[in-house]
Amino acid sequence: MNIRPAQFTDMPDIMGIFDHARKFMRENGNPYQWTDGYPSEELMETEIRQGHCFVCENETDGVVATFCFSVENDPTYSHIEGKWLNEAPYGVIHRLASNGKAKGIARQCIAWCFARHHNLRADTHADNLIMQNLLKTNGFRECGIIYTRQSPRIAYQKVMDAAPSGFQA
Repeated sequence: MNIRPAQFTDMPDIMGIFDHARKFMRENGNPYQWTDGYPSEELMETEIRQGHCFVCENETDGVVATFCFSVENDPTYSHIEGKWLNEAPYGVIHRLASNGKAKGIARQCIAWCFARHHNLRADTHADNLIMQNLLKTNGFRECGIIYTRQSPRIAYQKVMDAAPSGFQA
């Protein structure tokens, strides 16, 4: 699996992945996330321009997934009903989606992001049980509720341990 920055030529694949993800969410008990054309082409073009959008590709299927990753303060994370694990600088994962053609995408994307920053945050809709499970399975801890566009989201954080297990001073 190759993860690389998205380019404008990837837009048809990216938007197709989001179409697939919306359909998958609706079929799996998550009818309220990513409605009203979200994420839009305009948003994704902005994410590409800012260097935040990435695609995952393999040799047999081409582009199979996309996600956004940035290392900057996300304004939607400034207020949380609950408590973040820390207030240190962090990386953010948003809009992780696949077209269903490859397995293990979430794990690989999260590992890729964690290799670039030791403190990650993410959020998802209360109905998105699949993403909640993926985040927890990949070491994220539930921290509370944040709000995006007036809609509540469950907030998660993953932090590299200060001392790896077996560490001796």
